[in-house]
Amino acid sequence: MYKMKLNLLVLLLFNIIYVHCFYLPGLAPVNYCKKEDETKDCQSEVTLYVNRLNTEESVIPYEYNHFDFCLPKPDSKSPVENLGQVVFGERIRPSPYKIEFMKNSSCVDVCKKEYKGNDKTDNMLLATLRKGISLSYKHHWIVDNMPVTYCSDNRRDSKVYCTTGFKMGCYTRNKRTTCDPEMAEEDAYYIFNHVDLRITYHSGVKEDWGSQFGSNGGRIISVKVTPRSVDHSAGTCDGPNSKLLRFPPKPLGKDEKFEITYTYSVTFIQDNTVKWSSRWDYILESMPYPNIQWFSILNSLVIVLFLSGMVGMILLRTLYKDIARYNQIDNGEDAQEEFGWKLVHGDVFRPPRKGMLLSVLLGSGVQVFCMTLVTLAFACLGFLSPANRGALMTCAMVLYVLLGSPAGYVSARIYKSFGGEKWKSNILLTSMLAPGIVFGLFFIMNLVLWAKGSSAAIPFSTLVGLLALWWLVSVPLTFVGAFIGFSKRTIEHPVRTNQIPRLIPEQSVYTQPLPGIIMGGVLPFGCIFIQLFFILNSIWSSQMYYMFGFLFLVFIILVITCAETTILLCYFHLCAEDYHWWWRSYLTSGFTAIYLFLYCCYYFYTKLQIEDAASAFLYFGYTTIMVFLFNLLTGSIGFFACFWFIRKIYSVVKVD
Repeated sequence: MYKMKLNLLVLLLFNIIYVHCFYLPGLAPVNYCKKEDETKDCQSEVTLYVNRLNTEESVIPYEYNHFDFCLPKPDSKSPVENLGQVVFGERIRPSPYKIEFMKNSSCVDVCKKEYKGNDKTDNMLLATLRKGISLSYKHHWIVDNMPVTYCSDNRRDSKVYCTTGFKMGCYTRNKRTTCDPEMAEEDAYYIFNHVDLRITYHSGVKEDWGSQFGSNGGRIISVKVTPRSVDHSAGTCDGPNSKLLRFPPKPLGKDEKFEITYTYSVTFIQDNTVKWSSRWDYILESMPYPNIQWFSILNSLVIVLFLSGMVGMILLRTLYKDIARYNQIDNGEDAQEEFGWKLVHGDVFRPPRKGMLLSVLLGSGVQVFCMTLVTLAFACLGFLSPANRGALMTCAMVLYVLLGSPAGYVSARIYKSFGGEKWKSNILLTSMLAPGIVFGLFFIMNLVLWAKGSSAAIPFSTLVGLLALWWLVSVPLTFVGAFIGFSKRTIEHPVRTNQIPRLIPEQSVYTQPLPGIIMGGVLPFGCIFIQLFFILNSIWSSQMYYMFGFLFLVFIILVITCAETTILLCYFHLCAEDYHWWWRSYLTSGFTAIYLFLYCCYYFYTKLQIEDAASAFLYFGYTTIMVFLFNLLTGSIGFFACFWFIRKIYSVVKVD
């Protein structure tokens, strides 16, 4: 029986770690066929959508029509975006590119743009394109809900790596180039006005769904692009006289003109070796650091588990001896000769200063903890796959709003145990403080994005919707939870509190509050910094994050590490007869957020190439929100672990 349970546990962990994204009923596959075979069960038109353009050199993304590219017909409809996509700045729009399934095409004209030097508007449009090229902005196209990828060879390991999106152009300036060696000329700009699309499809000959189409039907597996710069005035796209189109490096003169002709070619390739359900694998498995993602993360998890186990064993053995020694004392004089955590039993549950603020932070921390736990659980089950765009952010925001009741309940219970009587202020602060700080920072950064004309600027209607979710859903639920919490009986502590506070002896350097708090965040941060690197890459470098199984395990390890570290340091301080543990238990594990902020600063200065002030302000603004929420999460974990620990040890000792 034990062996069977062990095998089931190992199988469950294996499935969590090696989870692959699967498609939900709302993300059903699309069957394609040739135009002459088109029916209600298959379609011949392959729709290509364009998304925002972003870059690693700036935090500010732009919508496709911000640049002077070819636009679709005015009556073209855009797909509906969910809340997560809007908040992340995704703006999916129809494109003028027309693709027919299994119909190869070569050098198809999309549109022609003409610019005149005597027109200020034309020079402004060219300046916008030039700025986009110089900052290496990337297109993000979508075909059949799959990102269009650009694949390149890695010179170090001779492997092909595919990334989502492709650059709108390249340049060579001041001995720095983003172009291929054959294009590297001094002070030269090139715009990629031609794309070669290679669409791979899986034929339905051997599958039931495609038997009616035969070899003329299939499902799209991948779409890869090769952007090129082509001067169409000197020849065709693939002709022998094809030349590169040099973009003007400075504004046009009064008599100068410049033309850009946008074209594309499409090639369909049949590949029955890749199943439709595995079509995301080539993107997810071609990340730049596959070995680090697997082996280093596993190594760090094993180390953290080992350290956590050692801390737990040392703590439990030490406590067992202390409790046995204290329970053997029958003489009151002997008790006075003892020193340590038992001597402060009359003060250990004395209410802390700023108890209102502490209870509010703890309630908000429980709300963030529940949101994170449920979101990661859904992600591990595949409901938040990369194919379901914006689902992760939407799920997190909706869960945060719906989890207002636990926040109100916990805040009310803790505040009532402190002897607090201002219950109205407690409810208002619990429902307003943490969401207000996040929304205030978010609104300030949204103003900057509005001023820059970025696609990441949230529309006014969406802001009103977010406020409605906060005021009409989250706040009432917080009131309900707080009402239930205040109606409960006050938490009874295992020992009584003395009327006169006990004097705290002089503390050594190691038992001072600040050194303990600083040391307390080291071990929890050690178990997340590797995952943090990939998360920051997915946010700021457009890399796809998909290892939610590992992230869930890291989250569990983080919870255990925060709890054990806080308990250990709390025990040392109680042994030094310092009973001020309330705020210290919150700040000890909450200090992990400071290390998180420092690592984000390190990432900003070493991994990103951001130079403009607006992008730096936005980066650190979003980082501040992330650090604040992480502080609520880790601080609450440490507090409740220490709260449980202290109640446990003082309930098993004999106190006169």
